[in-house]
Amino acid sequence: MNFATLLPVSGEWKQDIKNWLSEDVPSFDIGGFVVGEDIRTGSLYCKQAGTIAGIPFAQQVYDECNLQVEWTYTEGFTVTGELLKSSGGKIVVAKVSGRVCDILLAERTSLNILARASGIATASSNIISLARESGYKGIIAGTRKTTPGLRRLEKYAMLVGGIDTHRYDLSSMVMLKDNHVEAAGSITDAVKKARSAAGFSIKIEVECCSEDQADEAISAGADIIMLDNFTHDGLKVAAASLKSKWSHKTVLLECSGGLRVDNISSYLCNDIDIYSTSSVHQGTEVVDFSLKIDPIN
Repeated sequence: MNFATLLPVSGEWKQDIKNWLSEDVPSFDIGGFVVGEDIRTGSLYCKQAGTIAGIPFAQQVYDECNLQVEWTYTEGFTVTGELLKSSGGKIVVAKVSGRVCDILLAERTSLNILARASGIATASSNIISLARESGYKGIIAGTRKTTPGLRRLEKYAMLVGGIDTHRYDLSSMVMLKDNHVEAAGSITDAVKKARSAAGFSIKIEVECCSEDQADEAISAGADIIMLDNFTHDGLKVAAASLKSKWSHKTVLLECSGGLRVDNISSYLCNDIDIYSTSSVHQGTEVVDFSLKIDPIN
């Protein structure tokens, strides 16, 4: 799939790129003055195993800097350890050409984008692969715990890695957590008030820490129940009970709370429709990229 088609021809994401370049060079580019305007080429290398992501965003950096780019690999390509070993520890992902001052102007911003996006895509790919190997058939999703200013890039990278993005923002879906319920007075009151504003087209999810709370939320008309911070055994018992009890209702069950690649297998069961985790994008390691100006032959 070509996820780049999700990005509009014009839009805020392109302004993000302009802002990131301005943030990096707010006044004089003395390094660019040093190297001058000769036309040169540069090689963009990937030096670590992982899933390549963020190419449309990096491409926009190069476009803003009037550079030409020829990509060697497509987005979503998995760089394996074997490939790196056979290529001397790094592979050429792209060739960049233009004024040398512009190549170096674009260098760090484009590399940071690729490194961050590829790290998230790699973590996403790893966790969905583990879930499928364990026999789980449902949805693995990220969360809204994204980095301020980088949400679009990070959600995009989750898609490239093969997982669901979950809700994009507060307006995309109603999620009623413990603080909402406390302030509203009860789960029932919170769901009723939310539905009065959300109408029929927006789903309502309620965070529940017990089966009794889940029963109340479903009775009140919630579309999704988030079973939060259950033990793995307690989760499976509650999920089976709720699915049996409410089989006449169309309601989804979600599990969240501390899920990581090293523990998610113990929580997986097909009575849960969605497992959501911030571990794929919060504190995730980056993938190592670099750019080198090619020597003149």
